[in-house]
Amino acid sequence: MYRRSVAAAVLSIAAGLLSPVLSSPATAAAAQVVRIDDLGATRSAVFIDSPAMGRTIQVQVLHPAGGGSRPSYYLLDGLDPGATQSTWTNATDAEPFFRGKNVNVVLPMGGQASYYTDWITDDPKFGRYKWETFLTQELPPIIDGHFAGNGVNAIGGLSMGGHAAFALAVRRPDLYRAVAGYSACPDSSIAQGAMLFSIANRGGNPLNMWGPVTSAAWAEHNPAALAERLRGKTIYLSTGTGLPGPHELEIKPQLPENVFFGGPIEFGVAQCVVSFEGRLRELGIPARIDYSPVGTHSWSYWQDTLHASWPTIAGAIGA
Repeated sequence: MYRRSVAAAVLSIAAGLLSPVLSSPATAAAAQVVRIDDLGATRSAVFIDSPAMGRTIQVQVLHPAGGGSRPSYYLLDGLDPGATQSTWTNATDAEPFFRGKNVNVVLPMGGQASYYTDWITDDPKFGRYKWETFLTQELPPIIDGHFAGNGVNAIGGLSMGGHAAFALAVRRPDLYRAVAGYSACPDSSIAQGAMLFSIANRGGNPLNMWGPVTSAAWAEHNPAALAERLRGKTIYLSTGTGLPGPHELEIKPQLPENVFFGGPIEFGVAQCVVSFEGRLRELGIPARIDYSPVGTHSWSYWQDTLHASWPTIAGAIGA
């Protein structure tokens, strides 16, 4: 290691509520880079003192080895993200896949059951969650400043992270040119119960996120309700059906979990994706939706769809 100084599964959610137009975000206090560890020629760990979070947050970046400016793809993890390594690099070939591509792939560490949002109340289990502020205000200047970012961004994620990607895209439409969801449904009302359960199942208090389910904050984070703000963006969504496919034969130790847990979850995701696609059609907003006739809620399929989505995302951000 060289050193140079200086989030089981979840659906994504929300149908047809109307919410007020959000005001411009307040300027956050500047976050500071504590240090950057080079984990190789094309991968770095950045430790950031976040005023919003009140602690140091690690973000890993996959980046080109050479110079020159490039766009950035913020790629969010699922419900149980890695603390020291993104599951994208631990469970897929994301690192070699992006090697040689002219893009920064930004991988936040931590955020279990956070939905990568600003919680209204600090949680006894999770502490202070102000992920929206961190991801949309504190982090981009650091990525652009230290990794030659050119200010052109996309955001994507799987499951929980996919819902968050769409929520952040509609709340900060100025920040992202493209948004992607892998086995994710951007419709909070459809999977509201699953979201609440997923937080409680990890030991958190779901009311600490956006308050009671009748609160305005739930509508204000609902990508389906705010889908008009996606107009003009490149949109990618993928889902399987929950039926076992070829990857279940490759990962026999995980077969029961993938089939009996990942299957029903993916079936529910598919219904949500169909609903969200209908919402986009009502608004006349184009999107690429990849439906697979098989596939459970599991990493092997997310690796496949990461590859499949990249030409779409890359074209939108000029990578």
